[in-house]
Amino acid sequence: MPMPTPATNEFSSGAWPPALTIGPLARATGVVALPGSKSISNRCLLLAALATGTTMLEDVLAADDTEVMLDALAVLGVVVERNESAATCMVRGTAGAFPVREAQLSLGNAGTAFRSLTAALAVLGGTYELAGLPRMHERPIGDLVDALHAVGCDVRYLGANGYPPLAIGRNDGCGVDAVAIRGAVSSQFLSALLMALPLARRTRAPATRVTVMDGLVSRPYVAITTNLMRRFGVTVAMPDAATFIVPAGARYTSPGILQIEGDASAASYFLAAGVIGGGPVRVTGAGRDSIQGDVAFADALAGQGAAVSFGPNWIEARRGEPLIGGTIDCLAIPDAAMTLAITALFAAHPTTLTGIASWRVKETDRIAAMATELSKLGAQVEHGDDWLCVAPLKQFQSAIVDTYDDHRIAMCFALVALAGVPVTINDPACVRKTFPAFFSRLESITRG
Repeated sequence: MPMPTPATNEFSSGAWPPALTIGPLARATGVVALPGSKSISNRCLLLAALATGTTMLEDVLAADDTEVMLDALAVLGVVVERNESAATCMVRGTAGAFPVREAQLSLGNAGTAFRSLTAALAVLGGTYELAGLPRMHERPIGDLVDALHAVGCDVRYLGANGYPPLAIGRNDGCGVDAVAIRGAVSSQFLSALLMALPLARRTRAPATRVTVMDGLVSRPYVAITTNLMRRFGVTVAMPDAATFIVPAGARYTSPGILQIEGDASAASYFLAAGVIGGGPVRVTGAGRDSIQGDVAFADALAGQGAAVSFGPNWIEARRGEPLIGGTIDCLAIPDAAMTLAITALFAAHPTTLTGIASWRVKETDRIAAMATELSKLGAQVEHGDDWLCVAPLKQFQSAIVDTYDDHRIAMCFALVALAGVPVTINDPACVRKTFPAFFSRLESITRG
């Protein structure tokens, strides 16, 4: 399995080939230490920047999405002392007021950075422009902007209505008693609003009540947000599934030291490798005690017949009973669910993934992209607005997989080599978005 470059240099954009051929592979077994969670890393970087006091963040993910957040915080005047070899960031908090009140931010295709910074800057007020890569400008943000308008923020579209880029203007302190937000497109909109509301200063009510309309996708990611807000001193009450209450006058305060969990979404690839390739494969850094909803991917594997075991900080998977296929509700685990589209190829019966409408507005239209690339392997695939059905494959075809600048497509399809056929991944460097060392970690647990 040829690698693009040694692991120590994998984050260097110049070191990557245009395509990477993997396999054929026959076995997967071993232990993988997970990189830090992207979702937790970017939330913690922002909360630490807004808090009073200095925070030491340990095991921070080093990848494109966190680089985007770190670069933006530097532009906004936040002091971050970074030790890349130790994966730590010492963040000197600004006590809820960024020093720089006028700036232009380039945020790539990092949704966690774009949505959360939009809300925080809009509530704080200032003169800002936020832009990203072309795909970011195709990803909707109207639900968040509508809620920010209701709070009293000045946010304007610089292009098409409902989409970035955005302009943010000055205000005299946003705040309302209650606000509604739609949750059917992305949970990041709600997470961004919740993290920003403690920065509001104008409201005289004891709290701001946030009501979610139209249901909420990816609810576990909002649980990550409220858990981390609590660690930074702000407790969000949840009297029911559609209501979040943020106390007025709340202030973020540093917890001192905070360790970032391993990425549970990234764990899905190695756990699936353990099942497809015999195993056992153990991931460390996330386990039964994780605050990340994507650990439920392991439960989905177990429900399919895989042999799965948990510890407080690890998960292990190996081949068990034949995978059964059937229908799997993926509403709570949309990112990890992409890996289930690959394990479906090895099941006894067709597998239908439901609740995946959010795939349409991710780094690419993932429903269309997955259907196209799975078909290259010889698979029969059907799909709709929020579902994908994959029939098992008796005979795998070697294929050249296009990745659409989407890290998760690259990582998912690398597992196909465990069917005993070579697979070529175009633009393997796209994994730098969240997991620069992915191919080296996969190589460490596989053999031909």
